[in-house]
Parts: sequence; structure tokens; C-alpha cells
Amino acid sequence: MPQLPAPDYPDDVRARLETDAREIIARYPDSRSALLPLLHLVQSEEGHVTRTGMQFCADMLDLTTAEVTAVATFYTMYRRKPSGDYQVGVCTNTLCAVMGGDAIFESLQDHLGVGNGETTDDGKVTLEHIECNAACDFAPVVMVNWEFFDNQTVESAKRLVDDLRRGAQVAPTRGAPLCTFKETARVLAGFPDERPGAVEAGGSAGPASLTGLRLAKGEMTPARVVHPRGSGGPQDQPPAEHLSSHDAPQQTSASDPAHPAGPVSEEGE
Repeated sequence: MPQLPAPDYPDDVRARLETDAREIIARYPDSRSALLPLLHLVQSEEGHVTRTGMQFCADMLDLTTAEVTAVATFYTMYRRKPSGDYQVGVCTNTLCAVMGGDAIFESLQDHLGVGNGETTDDGKVTLEHIECNAACDFAPVVMVNWEFFDNQTVESAKRLVDDLRRGAQVAPTRGAPLCTFKETARVLAGFPDERPGAVEAGGSAGPASLTGLRLAKGEMTPARVVHPRGSGGPQDQPPAEHLSSHDAPQQTSASDPAHPAGPVSEEGE
């Protein structure tokens, strides 16, 4: 059975969205390059990308709905079903997971009564596990509408979602003040961030990354490893040209005696 055409926006909504869309499209030499921010624009209207929103993008960019759908379904930042005012993402990538991210995610599922990608009955919180957001220094990390909440615990994460659900003011660990998912989507569409202090807000790498940077720039001296006497440490062994056999290239016959091979001549013989 053929799918019915998507319903259109009300006239006043469509007129407003068309004005915004034309402003976005004007930024690009090729109009179809504006598809990603246009999808954020329609997401800011309804909280997720609807069939109506995809049809609107197709109309504005002279694309087929199939082309728009292919993009909207590829990127996880576009929601395909109604979602909460606050997207609570728990990092379950390797470091955050072992530091407590898995426990936080499991506890929040029980605490909120929802599974991955599901929304609480009051429409406030959508819970999901997310991949690395480059904040490993602060693991385990929870993100709310892409703002950072660092060094979380099971109990602090529970307090966080409870505060979000009751409308309490919640401040991210760093970065811009928190706003709703619809407001975040409009900022991602490329419109000015009107949150007080958002422009001045900033963040920094964590202490571990900054230490690594200072070591790489020669601003710090690496710590000296002291081995107990008789432990087989470096002081008990004669110095070697290389600390590891992998520090210098070897002939194939030396690195893999079972498959010796000599150099290939220019003639390929």
C-alpha cells in the first residue's frame, strides 16, 4: 500500500521555517550542503525529525524525500521519534565504562524505568548510551543535550535526572548553560546561541591530557622509574642500542625466520 503524503506544517509555521531555511541555504555555494543544518532546524520545531520535516527539507533543497531520509537515518543526532526535553547520554565507551559508566547506565535504566533510547512518561528525559565524546580525563561522563557532566557516580547521575524532571536549575560541569533539546537543535542549525554566558563559556582538557602535552613539548621531565636491586631492571642489564627489538627495522629473515626473504631487484626477479 503506497504511503500517504506527509502532512504539511501550518501556514504560519511553514512561513517562519522557510525564512530560517533560506538564511541557512544562503551560506552554502551548493544548496544541498545545507541539508544537515536544515534537519536540525526541523528538529528544533518538533523535537525530532518527522516526515513533515523531511518533506520540508526536500522541498527547500529540490531533493527527493529518499535522499533526505537517507541522511536523517544515518546520523544518530537526528531523532526519528518523539524524545525528551533532555537527552541524557551515558558514555559506555571503554574508559568511561570501566570507570563506572556501565553501572551508571544500568542504574539509570532502573531508576527511570526506561531502556536505551526510551523516554520517561513525563516527556522530560530520554536515556541513551553514547560513544566517546573526547572527555576521557573526566570519566565517567554523562552528557545532557551535549553539555558535559564530568566525574559522575551512580548517585550523582540519579540526582541529575531527578533535578531535570522536576525542573530544577542544573549547571553543566563546564561549557555553556543547559537548555532544552529543541533549543540545542536550533543552535546546531547555525543560529546565534542566546543563552547568557554561552559565548564566554569554555572548557579545557583535563589534567592527564595537559600533562601529556607538557611532556611532548619538553616542558616537563618524565618521571624516572626506579627498579629494586636484583629485579631485572635496566640497571642490572648491559645497555642496548635499542630498548626494544621493535625500535629499529630488521631484515625479514631476522623478524620472521620461518619466511626468509631477500630484497626484490629492480627487475622484479
